[in-house]
Amino acid sequence: MQHAIGKLIVLTGPSGAGKGTLLKALLAEHPELYVSISATTRSPRPGEVHGQHYFFLERAEFDQMVADGNLLEWAEFAGNCYGTPRQPVAEQIAAGKTVILEIELEGARQVRASFPEAYRIFILPPSFDELENRLRGRGTESDEVISRRMTRAKDEIAAANEFDIQIVNDQVERAVQELATIVFPVDTPVPTSV
Repeated sequence: MQHAIGKLIVLTGPSGAGKGTLLKALLAEHPELYVSISATTRSPRPGEVHGQHYFFLERAEFDQMVADGNLLEWAEFAGNCYGTPRQPVAEQIAAGKTVILEIELEGARQVRASFPEAYRIFILPPSFDELENRLRGRGTESDEVISRRMTRAKDEIAAANEFDIQIVNDQVERAVQELATIVFPVDTPVPTSV
């Protein structure tokens, strides 16, 4: 009997679209999913654990992974590097697991080049106004940061058609159900003639 091969799902969308919320709800329903852990050169924040939240690496270690082709995707933000280690993802897929990457647009584009069979999902906010309300509702960022995020979101949303499917996160329960249907398609039985 041949072992089932898993699949790679890429989840992308602008900050505030609700990617993390949808993924958390999907994981609550489907704990068998494997969420890829990113590598980063930034320092751990209080409570973050190496190998659980991120793989915390020195810059030289990260640069070596890039040079060796050991990252599916990577980018640099605010002086720190972030990337998806290739080996754990490949091992989980080989074991028949469904692997989800929650990453930014540029990373998703890199995955399309390095792992073209990945299924790519773009999470959209219901509107720009709602996106801004969500960002402001967090209460964690200045007006300047929110303004930059909104400008970036316009560019990201313009790229939504590069993805296999778009999900509008207007109601969390509905959006999670739509996401679950895509990640875990149910084979419809073929009617038989009598």
